[in-house]
Amino acid sequence: MKNYDYIFTGSGLAALMTVYKMIQSGNFREKSILLIDENTKKTNDRTWCFWHEGQSTWEHSITKKWDLALFANEAFSRDLELQPYQYNRVKGLDFYNQVFDLISKQKNIDFLNEKVTDINELQTHVYVATETHNFTGEKLFNSIYRKFDVESQTKYPVLQQHFIGWFIKSKEAAFNPAQATFMDFSVEQKGNTRFMYVLPTSTTEALLEYTLFSHDLLAKSEYEDEIQNYITKLGITDYEIIEKEQGSIPMTCYPFWKKNTQRVLNIGTAGGWTKASTGYTFKNSDKKSTALITFLQKEKDFRKFHKQTKFWFYDLLLLDILDRKNELGASIFSSMFKKGSPVLIFKFLDEETSLYEDIKVILKCPKMPFVMALIRSGRYLFQ
Repeated sequence: MKNYDYIFTGSGLAALMTVYKMIQSGNFREKSILLIDENTKKTNDRTWCFWHEGQSTWEHSITKKWDLALFANEAFSRDLELQPYQYNRVKGLDFYNQVFDLISKQKNIDFLNEKVTDINELQTHVYVATETHNFTGEKLFNSIYRKFDVESQTKYPVLQQHFIGWFIKSKEAAFNPAQATFMDFSVEQKGNTRFMYVLPTSTTEALLEYTLFSHDLLAKSEYEDEIQNYITKLGITDYEIIEKEQGSIPMTCYPFWKKNTQRVLNIGTAGGWTKASTGYTFKNSDKKSTALITFLQKEKDFRKFHKQTKFWFYDLLLLDILDRKNELGASIFSSMFKKGSPVLIFKFLDEETSLYEDIKVILKCPKMPFVMALIRSGRYLFQ
């Protein structure tokens, strides 16, 4: 039974970012590392986007950047100047290729394409089993999401950011390739928080995603009917679908960190690394993985890694509102973006604002829903 210093069960975004940065740091060359995942990471299975100032670690994987964004609802639309930020798109396969190109050159790192069947923490090590192999490890990073643990509890709200996207090529020039549509709430809300998200790459090509922040998934036809309606509204009559993608990302402030132990650290979605109020994963995972590399060189007890911040509480208030009155999402986001500074909002969503800046953003939001959520917040903090 082979023993490793570090085992990663699941090799999604967070795991791959962490391993990539372990290699880049040069401080883990003597450590044996194993990644296990049933997915080969050889297909373009998703799209990530993030806003960033200047160059990023993932520059080789970025295939499109936007300097402008659009926010809209049924009553108004606003062009958003993003400087000094740019909005960046990363295709899943490009990211996997960047990471695995570096991993393949490391003699101390193995990748096993199998399903994890058992994880058991013992007194002196962690035991991991797959369909055909058994391993032991000194430390384990788990990114296998335990859906039942989160959705079976009733204390913390759990919503989903769920979507279907079409990458289309049209005969008509219908898109502005310099401007991404961040949120367009002009689509019928139907008692939920629903919007279109559009990433144009040329005047005739774009990814259009029909997206909801809500509890329940829809029938596939409902997403696709809405995409077709939106395409028609854009004046497009002749187009072909090049690619499709779909996903569902949990949005919750469930305290994943309480599952961490001395030897096992939950990362990625399984560790609460997804931004609870927006579902954004890439930027949050980038920051968390960087912090984890620093942590590993100083600490050994994984229970010390999590640091709870004021932003967890802000996210909790929003999710509490959307959990009870899901239809309020459009008015909340619209109030933020109608007159608020886009740069300040993005800085706030990146969890980099001061308390004074937080207040400037929060005061743009409808007051009464947040006052009521604040009154209810004791059930999360003191039970």
